[in-house]
Amino acid sequence: MRMLSYLLIGLIFGLGIVVGGMANPAKVVNFFDIAGTWDPSLAFVMGGALAVTAIGYRIVLRRNAPLFGGGFALPTRRDIDERLLGGATVFGVGWGIAGFCPGGSIPALGTGRVEVFVFVAAMIGGIVLVRMVERGR
Repeated sequence: MRMLSYLLIGLIFGLGIVVGGMANPAKVVNFFDIAGTWDPSLAFVMGGALAVTAIGYRIVLRRNAPLFGGGFALPTRRDIDERLLGGATVFGVGWGIAGFCPGGSIPALGTGRVEVFVFVAAMIGGIVLVRMVERGR
């Protein structure tokens, strides 16, 4: 049952990415092009996602524990440090240049476009590089 719920959640997320147009990198890049061909629809997609998430958290966190798991894994840190700022910067720059956010790139693999595969490969390479640097510390 747990795997079925994961599959269903993934399908809903992927469908939302595709229906919202976020599998199209031009749409995302146009959101950041305020002085040119600005497309504000990404703001509405994000706003809708935030609204659904806020409502979902309110409902789910009333429970003592998740349906499939031992406990909720909520973040405990609230400080802003250089790792958070650096990661947010790399995320934003990569998103603005490539037109894909990491979560949205996975469903976009289904389009079969080469640039999506290049982005995902670069993303995985970046994850591996950061882990290697962290181990070196």
